[in-house]
Amino acid sequence: MQLRKCFQYWYALLKWIKECLRDCVGTAVYLQKNLPRSNSYHPVSPQCFVRLKRKPMLLLQTVGREILLHLIDHLVTNYGRDPVITRLLNNTRIHIMPTMNPDGFEATVVPDCYYSRGRYNKNGEDLNRNFPDAFENNNNLIQPETQAVINWIKNETFVLSANLHGGALVASYTFDNGNSVTGTSNGYSRSPDDDVFIHLAKTYSFNHASMYKGTGCDSKQTFPDGITNGYSWYQLEGGMQDYNYVWGQCFEITLELSCCKYPPAEQLEKFWRDNKVALVEYIKQVHLGVKGQVTDKNGNPIPNAIVEAKGRPHICPYRTNEHGEYFLLLLPGKYVINATVPGFKSMLKTVDIPDNTANFSALKQDFSFPEVSVKPRPASCPRTPLYQELERSSAAVKPTLHILVLVIVTISILK
Repeated sequence: MQLRKCFQYWYALLKWIKECLRDCVGTAVYLQKNLPRSNSYHPVSPQCFVRLKRKPMLLLQTVGREILLHLIDHLVTNYGRDPVITRLLNNTRIHIMPTMNPDGFEATVVPDCYYSRGRYNKNGEDLNRNFPDAFENNNNLIQPETQAVINWIKNETFVLSANLHGGALVASYTFDNGNSVTGTSNGYSRSPDDDVFIHLAKTYSFNHASMYKGTGCDSKQTFPDGITNGYSWYQLEGGMQDYNYVWGQCFEITLELSCCKYPPAEQLEKFWRDNKVALVEYIKQVHLGVKGQVTDKNGNPIPNAIVEAKGRPHICPYRTNEHGEYFLLLLPGKYVINATVPGFKSMLKTVDIPDNTANFSALKQDFSFPEVSVKPRPASCPRTPLYQELERSSAAVKPTLHILVLVIVTISILK
């Protein structure tokens, strides 16, 4: 009943809109959020299992703007009618940002398919080149819109994200930038979770009406299975999906949904039909892997504990949120999960992760430490080119990292 009430406000009067920022000319950028539970916090416990915060994030450009309006309508009108949509919304918290760059949208006047003026904000900056970069110094002044999104990412516990664009037809995944540490000498910039990113990209492309065919927009540029590593396509500095993955603990892919950036209005309904199933299936992937809570012996949550899958080290270690919760997107298989709290011996637990996306719940694995008198310090991962520093480190480190990459590739192929 509460969810339906929230939807009524959201759908009819937009009462559940949270203002994220006001850009340089005063146009508001909004976040829309469905609230499948009350504003009070529900800890990770069996009775509240279906209410865990697994929050995808969706951003958009022109075609995507219309597609997501259709998505909101689809979710609202099918809640309580369609069992899949109902379970999805009962178990997933979804945030939608209608636009990150209202300046660019407002500046678009009678565009053609390849009109590009709308990609820049009032200050002439491309916001998808404006984020801190893990591989090289991004000397562009961070824009108000970018800073607001950075703050938003920092204050939430996002797990899965999609960034919708136009101008191509492909699902692109991290890394967009790279160096020798990530294997760019081979024209591919590989993350520690490359297998998961390939799965996420294929989930979208194979549920899309035609993206999976990989034909792209012309015969000169094809994408096998309709996906690509971002760096393999073209190198990009200051992109949002790399920032989200490195600093936000959130797996994001970029979805290019239309060869024509500004198609005729009569084609928008078809774009929605082409993407409807893919969007829902992609959001369901937020329930991949393992989740849980790190607590002391009295059941008090421990924030900022490091929780990682062994053999998949992130340059910024993934940590628990203020409620002691962690979320790791992992494909089905056996893993060793390592939980670390300063002052105590690390706890290792072996888990066998099933494919639970159809049940809308990742595997649950909690960790309980002896009473913690000093809480871990907040995560401190500076906004500097972290992989650049790693590349400069001793030569002895590099072979180990490349061996890790090779092992992950082998596992991915075997699966």
